[in-house]
Amino acid sequence: QVQLVESGGGMVQPGGSLSLSCAASGSILRINGMGWYRQAPGKQRELVAVITNVGSTNYADSVKGRFTISRDNAKNTVNLQMNSLKPEDTAVYYCNAEGLRSGTWRPFRSWGQGTQVTVSS
Repeated sequence: QVQLVESGGGMVQPGGSLSLSCAASGSILRINGMGWYRQAPGKQRELVAVITNVGSTNYADSVKGRFTISRDNAKNTVNLQMNSLKPEDTAVYYCNAEGLRSGTWRPFRSWGQGTQVTVSS
């Protein structure tokens, strides 16, 4: 089993900043991609940002220039720094990781439990 535990989130006014963190633990041989997705009420889950184990990143157009994803491979953690937040960024944010399990070398893809981000005045 591979578990992802998220922290951060909360409520902030438009224009404010928040930081999300996610730590992976369990039977991990290697984590390839880590990322953040979000789901707003009544909408499908969408990609926010992803980062590979060599640091290549990809962002949704809606967050480019405002959000920054980073990771610490040694600690199996991924962070999302969110600046200039807008009301439309309000959603539940989910951490995601995919890689290989230790022992079996079988692939895994795991999700965190989600953390609420609310941008409102």
